[in-house]
Amino acid sequence: MSGCPFMGNKYLYKFSKLSLKDEKGDKSQEGINKASKGGLIYGDYLQLNKILNAQELQSEKKGNKIHDEHLFIVTHQAYELWFKQILWELDSVRVIFQNGHVRDERNMLKVITRMSRISMILKLLVEQFSVLETMTALDFFDFRDYLSPASGFQSLQFRLLENKIGVPQSLRVPYNRRHYRDNFKGEDYELLLKSEQEPTLLQLVEAWLERTPGLEAEGFDFWGQFEVNILKGLEEEFAIVQAKPESEEKEDLLSEFQKQKDTLLSLFDEKRHEHLLSKGERRLSYKALKGALMIYFYREEPRFQVPFQLLTSLMDIDVLMTKWRYNHVCMVHRMIGSKAGTGGSSGYQYLRSTVRLVAAKNFSTFTLTGTIPEL
Repeated sequence: MSGCPFMGNKYLYKFSKLSLKDEKGDKSQEGINKASKGGLIYGDYLQLNKILNAQELQSEKKGNKIHDEHLFIVTHQAYELWFKQILWELDSVRVIFQNGHVRDERNMLKVITRMSRISMILKLLVEQFSVLETMTALDFFDFRDYLSPASGFQSLQFRLLENKIGVPQSLRVPYNRRHYRDNFKGEDYELLLKSEQEPTLLQLVEAWLERTPGLEAEGFDFWGQFEVNILKGLEEEFAIVQAKPESEEKEDLLSEFQKQKDTLLSLFDEKRHEHLLSKGERRLSYKALKGALMIYFYREEPRFQVPFQLLTSLMDIDVLMTKWRYNHVCMVHRMIGSKAGTGGSSGYQYLRSTVRLVAAKNFSTFTLTGTIPEL
């Protein structure tokens, strides 16, 4: 008896039926070929002639065609197309906030859907570095000199994205000792200037959070009750740590407890908050922070479920933007080490300084980590 189940009578398959001829009653080939009658076709709709012929290898123009330059160009073009889509979604969300339409629940769902879409695109962009990394440093050096003085820093769309999300000028690292905008000219310069003057997503979300229901003085005193719960939790935790026998571990726990206590108590000190805000260590106004924390702690309440989803999407975007920067730094270091960038910057050193500033200044525009206590 054969060990193949297809050879037994019970499982006998008639492979003769696997043909391209239509069986009786088969409707898979029914329909009308509209493309044969003229009109818009796939390639024209997507303008594929422009897109697929937009890879001009500088090495080939110089008579020394380098294979991997094609990958380099296609990957960066894909990045720019996705940046365009992110800006498209981001601008639509900002319009909804600016026009006050965010009060309508249906529009809130649009906002969440579009912000979630931005998160998914950023996840894709973070992973896309793995495609570029199939190229070795030596492969890159074969055509690197042909790129100068072009540089990824000159990506207009990424700078617009930073501005529209809410990256403040104080957190920008000068590029070759110049203001970042000075590296752009003409219409690009004007677009950047305009983006700096428009309300950022951070500012619009901040204003929205300041209107969180329940923050008013009358009615339920969320902030007062929140402070009582925090103080009670700190007392209980201190008692647990204090009851431990004297040891180095206990000293470490007490030190950690003191840091946590300082952070939590600073939430109820508006002047301290304003000071941290001025240093860039907090990004939301005091009232907006209250609103965000209220949404976080009452996220299971029907009225706060959708706002909580929005806050989650914003925090996801924050984390993904930081991951993208970090992956970029790692890839540049792998490819060129400590050599200067093609645009004349210090290359890896410059990019690393931007990531360090992110960590030092808590760049996370929307992230509440470090202020949300675990209760």
